[in-house]
Amino acid sequence: MAKKSFVKIRLVPEEKPDSPFFYYVKKPAGGEKAKVKLKAKKYNPSTRKHETFIEKKLPPHSK
Repeated sequence: MAKKSFVKIRLVPEEKPDSPFFYYVKKPAGGEKAKVKLKAKKYNPSTRKHETFIEKKLPPHSK
């Protein structure tokens, strides 16, 4: 089986990481860009503003 080329990560607001709103995005699994933490300006509907979202680990999977 081949290795995954992308990993799923969660983007949360930088100012308020416990906010109920977040984004899921794909990031390369290997290479140069895999080592850099992702940062993006996205719209937050709870505050109704564009804010900086940063990469956080996904919560542990529950069965």
